[in-house]
Amino acid sequence: MTRRRTLLQGGTLVLLLGRQHIARGAGIVAVRIWPAEDYTRVTIESDTALKATHRMVGSPPRLAVDIDGLELNPALRELVAKVRADDPNIAGIRVGQNAPGVVRLVVDLKHEIEPQVFTLAPAAAYQHRLVFDLYPANPVDPLEALIAERMRDLGTPRAADPGAPDTLGELIARQIERANGLARPGGDAVARAPAPPPARKPPASGGANRPPPARTDRLIIVALDPGHGGEDPGAIGPGGTHEKDVVLQIALKLRDRINNTTVGGSPMRAFLTRDADFFVPLATRVEKARRVGADLFISIHADAVPHPNASGASVYALSERGASSTAARWLANKENDSDRVGGVNVAARDQHVQSVLLDMSTTAQIRDSLQLGAAMLGPIGSVGRLHKRSVERANFAVLRNPDVPSVLVETAFISNPEEERRLRTDSYQNDLANALISGIQKYFAANPPLARSREI
Repeated sequence: MTRRRTLLQGGTLVLLLGRQHIARGAGIVAVRIWPAEDYTRVTIESDTALKATHRMVGSPPRLAVDIDGLELNPALRELVAKVRADDPNIAGIRVGQNAPGVVRLVVDLKHEIEPQVFTLAPAAAYQHRLVFDLYPANPVDPLEALIAERMRDLGTPRAADPGAPDTLGELIARQIERANGLARPGGDAVARAPAPPPARKPPASGGANRPPPARTDRLIIVALDPGHGGEDPGAIGPGGTHEKDVVLQIALKLRDRINNTTVGGSPMRAFLTRDADFFVPLATRVEKARRVGADLFISIHADAVPHPNASGASVYALSERGASSTAARWLANKENDSDRVGGVNVAARDQHVQSVLLDMSTTAQIRDSLQLGAAMLGPIGSVGRLHKRSVERANFAVLRNPDVPSVLVETAFISNPEEERRLRTDSYQNDLANALISGIQKYFAANPPLARSREI
């Protein structure tokens, strides 16, 4: 009788709780949406792996996703409220119980998209993730947008002479031709590319007789790469500061300075691999710089180590072989792990980009990268302490671009409480931006773009 009474009480409790209170299948840990012009990411994090099928539905465009092993719950309903009105890609999300154990998400879209739906195994602080990456089917060409933006800022009308080199159409065509030549290893355009220039002679002392930099007659493009973003917060300081946030602010401030600077009479323009809080795979960062035909690539980070007393800034260039120090090797391994934390769709990853060959031009690229890094160290050292007074080297994935001088700048140790505090201030971010633009100008003063045979 006692056993029967216990069972009956238990059954009554189940009826009172109701179906929505009973744990069924996977438990939802969190839901997140990362909107950006490049793409919008929707993430469902759960305590066990989820399985999903998806299909596109016609006009108006919608993405329907059926997730197995779930019952509708309040956590999933949070996705509806997380859609921002200014999301470039998502108009809204609807959720419902499509069948027992199957939840359906319908993503209403603002335009045609090319979806990628995939799962990620647990990594870093994350458990299992189901990810929807929603890419515009007709993305804006980044180079054309960059040049058009520059022309709008200058208020430059199209020239009356159709052959004038500063007309928007001509400039876009020439710059795209140049970028395509750099971005197609093994193609005809690369076969026509000039050989790396001979080693330069050091400038005469005093610099009084140094010839002025040659005019380039084109946009000088500097690719800025704020590290991490979106699902990948980067290092987290003792006060809770995320690396991804402070380096983006520094990059935005540096962008403003670059956009108001000229080189040999030609305008400079900054191109950001990300201009908001979203994740960009390492290889995609490199490919973005190649697509716009960047003259320089500067990746911006804020280091973290287990020892809170470590301090100072560092500049790194690529090493094809071993790292210049144990610390440099450790840092490169940590930064190269960003793809695992941020979450890359391995099935859709461009293997061609992943296997960019470090060809004969890599020697010249590393030489120029070391010169760029050396030009930056002095100005950075005037802002704060240098952790290393020479350019270090390691095999950073984000620096593997044989065409473009590339450096990775560790602005400070975010793991140091004092440096974390400074990194969060506008004044220190402005000081760092001023130091970086000073280093860029110093590099171009000694290495004009045309002297590197990188003319259009």
